[in-house]
Amino acid sequence: MAVGSRKGEAPKRRPARRRSGTKLTRAQIAEMFARFEALDPDPQTELNYRDPFTLLVAVVLSAQATDTSVNRCTPALFEIADTPEKMAALVEEDVSDRIKTIGLFRNKAKNVIALSKKIVTEHGGKVPECREDLEALPGVGRKTANVILNVAFGQPTIAIDTHIFRVSNRTGLAPGKTPLQVEETLERVIPNEYKLHAHHWLILHGRYVCKARKPECWRCHISDLCAFKQKVEAPA
Repeated sequence: MAVGSRKGEAPKRRPARRRSGTKLTRAQIAEMFARFEALDPDPQTELNYRDPFTLLVAVVLSAQATDTSVNRCTPALFEIADTPEKMAALVEEDVSDRIKTIGLFRNKAKNVIALSKKIVTEHGGKVPECREDLEALPGVGRKTANVILNVAFGQPTIAIDTHIFRVSNRTGLAPGKTPLQVEETLERVIPNEYKLHAHHWLILHGRYVCKARKPECWRCHISDLCAFKQKVEAPA
């Protein structure tokens, strides 16, 4: 007879197990990412780039700007400087003139030149594959470092942008008050086999389905797994 049950009674079921920091069960999380994978087995960044350096520049420029706006200005920039050596030789006006359609372009121009000089002098002209070295570059924070490690070097890192932060909190996958809290929870709860692409699945889901002002729950493939109670119905 099962522990905790009386003769003639069905044994009590144990509650589904949850990992620390999430409102979802392990089974729900595994199913969520299995569905993401079925829909898009090999998700990619929407930033245009050629190699780790041009990716790094594009990600730095994308802060408080859309990928689309960055993709519009990087061809002109990369035409004159697509290596750290070429970028380091430019003056700020050369860069800012080519990226002035995006926000904070003057400060970004300074950072792009400065990080290029540091890559040349301290890393032999190659983008470093270490988080600490990446975060030591001007204009590069934890989120940017995680993007480079993931996209350029195939490491299972998770970069928390506004989309991932929103989706993680709204769905109950990884509630948190800060990006670091959300990142640490996602690292714990996402099954290892899904971590490499988790970053992109969550970004794209937040960008195109689980939108900020009005999530499109009626066409969401994980709606039944999501802890968000105020589901939005399809417009009439």
